[in-house]
Amino acid sequence: MVAAALALTATTTATAGGILANTNMNVAFDRELSRDASIGIDGVYSNPAGVAFLGKGLHLSLNWQLVFQYRTIDNQYPLFANNQNNPSTSRHFEGHAFAPVFPSVQAAYNWKKFSFQAMIGVTGGGGKCIFDDGLGSFEKIVSETAMATSQLAAGIDQLTAAKYGVNPGLSSDTKFGKTGSYTYNSFMRGRNYYYSFSLGAAYKITPDLSAYAGVRGVYAKTNYYGYVRDITVGKVPLYTMLDATKTNSADIELNCDQSGIGFTPILGVDYRIGRWNFAAKYEFKTRIRLKNESVNQAPSIGNLPTTLIAAGIPADVIGSTAISTALSTIKTQFDTKMAQATGEYEDGKKIPGDIPALLTVGVQYSPVDPLRLNAGFHYFFDKQASAYNHREDKLSRGTIEWNAGAEFDASKKVTVSAGWQRTSYGLTPEYMDDKSFVVSSNSLGTGVQLRVSKKVRVNLSYFLTIYEKYKTSETDVATQQEYKADYSRKNHVFGAGVDIDF
Repeated sequence: MVAAALALTATTTATAGGILANTNMNVAFDRELSRDASIGIDGVYSNPAGVAFLGKGLHLSLNWQLVFQYRTIDNQYPLFANNQNNPSTSRHFEGHAFAPVFPSVQAAYNWKKFSFQAMIGVTGGGGKCIFDDGLGSFEKIVSETAMATSQLAAGIDQLTAAKYGVNPGLSSDTKFGKTGSYTYNSFMRGRNYYYSFSLGAAYKITPDLSAYAGVRGVYAKTNYYGYVRDITVGKVPLYTMLDATKTNSADIELNCDQSGIGFTPILGVDYRIGRWNFAAKYEFKTRIRLKNESVNQAPSIGNLPTTLIAAGIPADVIGSTAISTALSTIKTQFDTKMAQATGEYEDGKKIPGDIPALLTVGVQYSPVDPLRLNAGFHYFFDKQASAYNHREDKLSRGTIEWNAGAEFDASKKVTVSAGWQRTSYGLTPEYMDDKSFVVSSNSLGTGVQLRVSKKVRVNLSYFLTIYEKYKTSETDVATQQEYKADYSRKNHVFGAGVDIDF
C-alpha cells in the first residue's frame, strides 16, 4: 500500500558522469569521450584553463543533444504469484527516460593573457522518466499487505466462531480469501533538471602555463508523481476496510515539487610542453537543500478497528489480545514504511541533495600534427556529498572514471574522432534499490567535425553506453521470503553542435 511514494528519485537522465552529474556538456565530448586535456571551446566545461590558449577574440559553441535511456529491473518474489492478473513470481519493469532537447552553450572571450568564460547547461538530470506499471517495490508491499489482510481475516473468523459460534466469513473466497490474492494499479513519473550557469576567467601565467578560477550557479527543479490505486484483496476492494464512503481511502498518491540553489567553485590548470598537454580541474562540492512543495495522500490504517466493528465484528473480538496485537503490528509496520517512503517528500521539508566534488586529470599527446591522443581520469567524491538519511554512507567509495580518445584530421575540412569511457560506481547491495539506482558501464562515442569555413565548425556525434547488470538478494524479515532484483540500463545520445570564432 505504501509503495507509490517509493521510486521517486529514479528519474534523472544522467548521460555521462557520476551519480548526480552530467559531464556531456558539449558534442565534442560525445564524439570523443576524452576531453580533459583538449584545447577547444568545449573546454569551458572540461578544461577551462586550456581555453586561454585559443586565439584572441570571441569563441562560441552551441550544442543540442537527444537522449534516450531505458532502465530495466527484473524481480523475483514468491508472493508475486498471488497477483490475480499475473500469477507469476517474476516481474519485468522498464522505465523510459527521454530528453528531446538537452542544450548547452559555451562562450569565451580571449583578451591579452585573459580568457573570460561563461556556460549555460543542464549539469544534472535533464529529462523525464516514466514507469507505467510502477516498480517491484510497489508490488512487493501490495503483496505483503494482501497476505497480512488475509491472515487477519482468518484470525477474526476463527476467534469469532470460537466465541460466538458464528463465522463472519471474512476469509471466504467471496471476500478476502485465504491466499493473499490481490490486484492493483500503479504508476510513477519524475522530472529532474539541474540548470547551471557558470562564469570564470583563465590567465596565461607563462606562454605554456595557465590557471582558471570560476563559479557555477545551480538551480535544481524537480517534480515526482506516483500512485498505487485500486487495491483489492481477494474479491474485496481494500478501501472498504478503511473508509467505505471514499473509494480512494486506501490509495497513496504523491505529487512533490522540489527546488534548491547551490554554488560550485571551480579551479583549473593547464600546462603545455612540446607535443604534450596536461590539465587538471577541481569542482568543489555543491551544497544544495531542496525544499518540498507537496500535495500528498496517504490512507489511515488507524481506522481499521472502527471499520471492522461497524461491519458487525464484535468489539471484544477486535479488542482481544490476538487481534488487537495483529492490528497494532500492521499499523506500526505501515506507519514505519510510510515514513521511510514519504518522509523525504513531506510538504515544507528541506532535504540535502549535494552534488559531489569532482577531480579531473587529463593528458593529450600529438605524435604528428593531424593526430591527437587523449586520456583522462575522473573521481567523484560521492561519500562526502550529503543525501537524504545519509544514503551516501552506503557506498563503498566515490565514482571512478577512465577515458581515452583519438582525434584525426582526415582532411582540411573533416576531423574524425572516437573514444571510450569506463564508469565504475562504489556500489553495495545496501545502496541499490529500484527507487534510485546506477550501474557501472562502458561508453563508446564517435563523430566528426566539419569545417564549414575558417570561423565555423559543425560537430556531429553519437555515443552508446553499455551498462552492466547488478544483482541483489535479500530475505524479507516479515515474510521470510527471498526478494531478488536485477538492475540494468540502456543509453543512446545523438548530438549536433556548431562552434563559431568571431
